[in-house]
Amino acid sequence: MTDHPHPGAHGAPAPELFTWEFATDPYPAYAWLREHAPVHRTKLPSGVEAWLVTRYADAKQALADQRLSKNPAHHDEPAHAKGKTGIPGERKAELMTHLLNIDPPDHTRLRRLVSKAFTPRRVAEFAPRVQELTDDLIGRFARNGSADLIHEFAFPLPIYAICDMLGVPREDQDDFRDWAGMMIRHGGGPRGGVARSVKMMRGYLSELIHRKREALPAEPTPGEDLISGLIRASDHGEHLTENEAAAMAFILLFAGFETTVNLIGNGTYALLTHPEQRTRLEQSLARGERALLETGVEELLRYDGPVELATWRFATQPLTIGGQDIAPGDPVLVVLAAADRDPERFADPDTLDLARRDNQHLGYGHGIHYCLGAPLARLEGQTALATLLTRLPDLRLAMDPGELRWRGGLIMRGLRTLPVEFTAVP
Repeated sequence: MTDHPHPGAHGAPAPELFTWEFATDPYPAYAWLREHAPVHRTKLPSGVEAWLVTRYADAKQALADQRLSKNPAHHDEPAHAKGKTGIPGERKAELMTHLLNIDPPDHTRLRRLVSKAFTPRRVAEFAPRVQELTDDLIGRFARNGSADLIHEFAFPLPIYAICDMLGVPREDQDDFRDWAGMMIRHGGGPRGGVARSVKMMRGYLSELIHRKREALPAEPTPGEDLISGLIRASDHGEHLTENEAAAMAFILLFAGFETTVNLIGNGTYALLTHPEQRTRLEQSLARGERALLETGVEELLRYDGPVELATWRFATQPLTIGGQDIAPGDPVLVVLAAADRDPERFADPDTLDLARRDNQHLGYGHGIHYCLGAPLARLEGQTALATLLTRLPDLRLAMDPGELRWRGGLIMRGLRTLPVEFTAVP
């Protein structure tokens, strides 16, 4: 792929981005960009040109800059780039009015409605259910002595958890699992598969919203599911349209699931390839402590997090980031993975240190679009990793790390498979 040349200090050309080698380990390329071209214009595999922001200070500024809009209507896009900047199929399925694509005041209103579901108290009440799901999934493969931790564990766990939170009936959750599987296989499934799954999910959510509206009790019950809460809000003067409610349910599922799959997958992989850190965590868990698990999950997010690039932003007026002028209509992609390894902000950034205290990583974003589901993601990550290490103490990789394949997508960073072996537990 062509890049605008930025010769380095010794005339070295910019590294190639978005190749297979890059997908396996993008960090050396990001280190080069941070040093030589911290705000770098590049042509993406889709043909769209965008600015990549790689330094921590610039990234933090850009994430909170109100002049960078989330609304794709602001993209000064040439005809060939139409529709290449979001989730495939969301435009056609009328799912565009969700939190990742809108600005205040609509964003403020919709976010306020949903944030009630993700308060630390609500998430804490949900902890036993997450533990139950985790135990059940591990129980299904523990007696086999081997598993693919992505497909058998990291993938189903957040799907079932978010379905429970949304109020998707248990008998429908496997359909959701199938649709989500199509959405995550970007490029690996049949052509048009992602858009088709989005459409089916959209149809199902509209129907579910309709069914729940008919049966909604007059007063909310304790721990009421999220979709019922959204309906209640839209019927009580908050004016959530049916489209907004379906889009909201969709984005909570979409944003809350692939990120968590990758948090659990990348996190487990990092622990399996850093034995001394893993031993520290196992010993800490054996003593019944939580502190290292809590700082550890934050460090795994910083070190090799699930979201490589923050979602699309578009300049609404001329602005300057890191000394680089950006024109109105230009797309800006903040590279969280690069910012979170910036030596200007983190001591020994390429070292995994589960006890790292000063860790204001950008893995959940920053500013008004800071990840709403962060408390739930933390809970799922902590529960999944602690339970895996405790129940399968001799867990190990079943193949050479160099042979593992990473999914080639633009925003997310995650493994396609994570084959492991362990002593079978009856």
